[in-house]
Amino acid sequence: IAATREGAVAAAAAAGYPLVTRPSYVLGGRAMEIVRDEEGLRRYLATAQIEISEEAPLLLDNYLDNATEVDVDAICDGEDVFIAGVMEHIEEAGIHSGDSACSLPPYSLPEAIVKELEAQTARLARSLGVVGLVNVQYAIKGEDIYILEVNPRASRTVPFVAKTIALPIAGLGVKVMAGVKLAGLDLKRPAISHMAVKEVVFPFARFPGVDTVLGPEMRSTGEAMGIDRDFDRARAKSLIGVGARIPLSGCVFVSLKDSDKPLMVGAARRLLTMGFTIIATEGTAAFFRQHDLDVKRVNKVLEGRPHIVDALKNGDVQMVFNTTEGAQSVKDSRSIRTTALSQKIPCITTATGARSTVRAIEAMRAGALTVTPLQEYRN
Repeated sequence: IAATREGAVAAAAAAGYPLVTRPSYVLGGRAMEIVRDEEGLRRYLATAQIEISEEAPLLLDNYLDNATEVDVDAICDGEDVFIAGVMEHIEEAGIHSGDSACSLPPYSLPEAIVKELEAQTARLARSLGVVGLVNVQYAIKGEDIYILEVNPRASRTVPFVAKTIALPIAGLGVKVMAGVKLAGLDLKRPAISHMAVKEVVFPFARFPGVDTVLGPEMRSTGEAMGIDRDFDRARAKSLIGVGARIPLSGCVFVSLKDSDKPLMVGAARRLLTMGFTIIATEGTAAFFRQHDLDVKRVNKVLEGRPHIVDALKNGDVQMVFNTTEGAQSVKDSRSIRTTALSQKIPCITTATGARSTVRAIEAMRAGALTVTPLQEYRN
């Protein structure tokens, strides 16, 4: 915790990098940022329009690279706890929860981790004396579970959970707040045989030139959901629901930060197997070639023409996977994302989001998606 800008540098050195900056009394992650070194922190302190004082200190939290974030919604009457839903985020921890797609039930978490999350949520709700709805956000790194925050209120995920499990979660929470005990409501979470995926809606199309890279600061303005019998088809429906123009063939441009390159080898191989072509910047192309992937190199903008922005404007690229970190790298690659936006080319800025999109493409190519009434899933 730092009460001055000068004290923040010393506090960060003691805590260790990378860090997430969290100003006091903000909503939607405003002015939050991931910083990886002292230079990044000093740039943040010089440019962030925030107050730092004894009454409103700057919080500096350790950042977990490539951790999985999870939301749990529950109702507590002070004694008993009903777990309404455990949602696994698709984007990694560090992306604001409001900007991350999520799956209910979890699509990759081991059952043992899910049971432990439910148990920890129940203990937290009882210990805090919650009466009504409660939302807990966790990060999973390996087999370790970290608590990010506990919100004794309804979360934005409540409508999604309610539609998925066919229970009026908000109304039930209000009843408990009014004094009704959970035992009297006889709640049982239904066993569901379907998957539901919540996807977010961004307003980027209304703001030409805006950078679409995701981070801790919330930028979404809406949500849609997809339901099907398996995760990949539900994910595909959720992308269609938010208006994403996901291609089933063509060329994909890939440019990745170093830590994401190993994570994307499998997805790149699957794209090539489906008949896509892949073009990539030098570092990403070289890494993929080391894994026997047929990838063509394309110039960065700074390397001269013809470069990737030319290819985007010429209609040679149907989808973009671009992950980046560090102020200079974000700045250098900004024109890629803004051009993709102006050309209405899907641009995904997280490796986890890119991998799940490849799975959705496979599902769409395997057969037509069908429309099914909610009641059929619930029965």
